[in-house]
Amino acid sequence: MSKMHEYPVTLTWSGGRDGSGQVGADRSGVKVPISVPEEFGGTGSGGTNPEELLAASVTSCYSITFGIIAANRKLPFTALEVKAVGEVEESGPQFTYRKLTVRPTIKLPGDATDEQVTLAEDIAHKADAYCIITNAVRDKVQIVVEPTVQRG
Repeated sequence: MSKMHEYPVTLTWSGGRDGSGQVGADRSGVKVPISVPEEFGGTGSGGTNPEELLAASVTSCYSITFGIIAANRKLPFTALEVKAVGEVEESGPQFTYRKLTVRPTIKLPGDATDEQVTLAEDIAHKADAYCIITNAVRDKVQIVVEPTVQRG
């Protein structure tokens, strides 16, 4: 039997392109200021924007998913840092989020085996395949994962 989970948010906004607002997660209480980026005619000040929030959503989901899979597979990683770059195409009045490149750096202990390095690379790609957020946008946004695995 399936379960449904809800994640309510509340957003307040004032103004147009030069406006500002705040988005808040109703359950956690976390609030984040938002504004229109300069390249889209906004001020770019006073907060993040939906384009950055999408990249942040993907990287946070990816990282949590990686951690869960690594724990289940008993991969002894010591650190995970994930950087991402979103690419938005502007064509006249239309803006389209085209691509998101996710670059995880997975640090393993200095004595990690070759098999553990291979496992880390495999988990890096599985995390993308199982991430709820990448699966939500995959048909519209190209997701590319470029992992780096380091020992020590």
